[in-house]
Amino acid sequence: MKAEELVPVLGAHPFLVELPAAHLERLAEGARVLSFPERAFLLREGGEADTLYLLTHGRVVLEIHRPGRDPVQVESLSGGDILGLHWLFPPRRWVLDARAATPVRAVGLDAAHVRACSDADPALGYAVSQRLLRQLYARLERVRLQRLDVYRAEP
Repeated sequence: MKAEELVPVLGAHPFLVELPAAHLERLAEGARVLSFPERAFLLREGGEADTLYLLTHGRVVLEIHRPGRDPVQVESLSGGDILGLHWLFPPRRWVLDARAATPVRAVGLDAAHVRACSDADPALGYAVSQRLLRQLYARLERVRLQRLDVYRAEP
């Protein structure tokens, strides 16, 4: 799919909704449509963190590897969510596995391209940063609520 064809796809994703067209066009230059069959890994712990995934369809489970034991599922993501934040800062390595629980479609944004665009255009960088911070805050809130449930005192 050509970059200009990806602009409306990017603009429709909740992560990028209301981003100015010029910013969408810049991001589309480093975007590609991806498909993963059920059980395929989108990313693996220790691998190079080089993509921001905008999930459009399907469900992805995030798992933490435990040597000699089954992995622990820590979260589930679906269409409209984003996947992959470790590309932001060195050492830029994934710290968990992400596996397709169903067939998954996503738009992959090349992380180096997003960083370069953000550096070259502070308004774009600010807009992306604000959206990433909202995502991080929402995830921290989910973790907080999960911990409350796990450690809830019985009456």
